[in-house]
Amino acid sequence: MKQAIQPYLHFEENCKEAMQFYQSVFGGQLEIMSIAESPAKSQFPNEVHHQILHSTLHHGDFRMMASDMCGQGERTTGNAVQLSLDCESEEEINLLYQKLSEGGIIVSPLKEEFWGALFGMVIDRYGHRWMLSLEKK
Repeated sequence: MKQAIQPYLHFEENCKEAMQFYQSVFGGQLEIMSIAESPAKSQFPNEVHHQILHSTLHHGDFRMMASDMCGQGERTTGNAVQLSLDCESEEEINLLYQKLSEGGIIVSPLKEEFWGALFGMVIDRYGHRWMLSLEKK
């Protein structure tokens, strides 16, 4: 059985902003539920009711999920997780690279690599690392 990996990102009270940004990059439908809108709101302290309990962005086969920390302690941003996207065209990879790097950090410029792919890496404005690749036919 073939299964897609679905990234689940955690934020510190800026999940809604971040997911709206990702929707502007990738398009698709965005669903957002705050703790206050959730049937589980009584299980959380009032001071976190404004936080996002769960959100999903989906566009075709693309799907990513996220939430705020919702009282689970501090989030630490590290380099243990990177999100890898296989792009379908030069137009797509250039557009995604440009949008994801706005307000972020370019780790590796978008260029043809020794294995024959057009490849680049960025850390977006929310501290998440992206690897973008276009296999040359």
